[in-house]
Amino acid sequence: MQNFNNKVAAITGAGSGIGRALAMNLAQQGCNLAISDVSEAGLADTAEMLGRYPVKVTIQKLDVSDKEAVFAWADQVVADHGKVSMVFNNAGVALAGTVAALEISDFEWIMNINFYGVLYGVKAFLPHMERGGEGHIINISSVFGLASQPLMSGYNASKFAVRGLSESLRQDLESTGSPVSMTCIHPGGIKTNIAKSSRMSSSTASITGTDDNDTVANFEKMFITTPDKAAKTILNGVKKNKRRVLIGPDAHFLDIMVRLLPTSYQWIFTKVVGLQKKMNTKAA
Repeated sequence: MQNFNNKVAAITGAGSGIGRALAMNLAQQGCNLAISDVSEAGLADTAEMLGRYPVKVTIQKLDVSDKEAVFAWADQVVADHGKVSMVFNNAGVALAGTVAALEISDFEWIMNINFYGVLYGVKAFLPHMERGGEGHIINISSVFGLASQPLMSGYNASKFAVRGLSESLRQDLESTGSPVSMTCIHPGGIKTNIAKSSRMSSSTASITGTDDNDTVANFEKMFITTPDKAAKTILNGVKKNKRRVLIGPDAHFLDIMVRLLPTSYQWIFTKVVGLQKKMNTKAA
């Protein structure tokens, strides 16, 4: 897919962050859009921003953990636009806490959104793309799908699952001669609202030596790449039909670290968390 003019892109989580930036960049290149988000307010703001471009935009409030709703949306996108060329499975949430402290319901919550939301998007849109004779699936994983972090077991599990699904999907598509391709995205710290909307157990504060507000602030300090930069990198990867796209210097650094230190990187991360607790305790 060398250009996006007159294509149709479906984007989840388009009410803010990377999803909104993808919509804006695609609209600038003449791509028609079907955007969705669980936040009606965010979705409306994105739609208003897109009004300056001469492309067709349809909107849908959508909870990606609702399988029937995702499949119904895919059918509606094709009914509204006549086809679908790309789906960006972008919607996601974060979860922090030790495995011992988190409830099973916490893991179910994040897997239903971060993993099953992606799976539903793949299964709902892939048949439409194959019937249309072209398509590209873009799944958003994370650097946490490359390297595990302390206190992030739920998020790690969901993003590793997205990576595994995506890499196998790409091989399936190639093995079957499908006209559809797939790219898996691994962003580092992106300046979005995901930290503010995350769930955190009390174990996080006890281990890091901070309260929830400080923990969110510390996460946000690691967000060094803008959504617009991330969107441009993603779309460039789609044009080049890349299997994997790393976003941000932190993503490239972690990728290299895991390759060079496939097990001992865990010890390093654990020591970093311990050092942060000492520094936070002294500051308090």
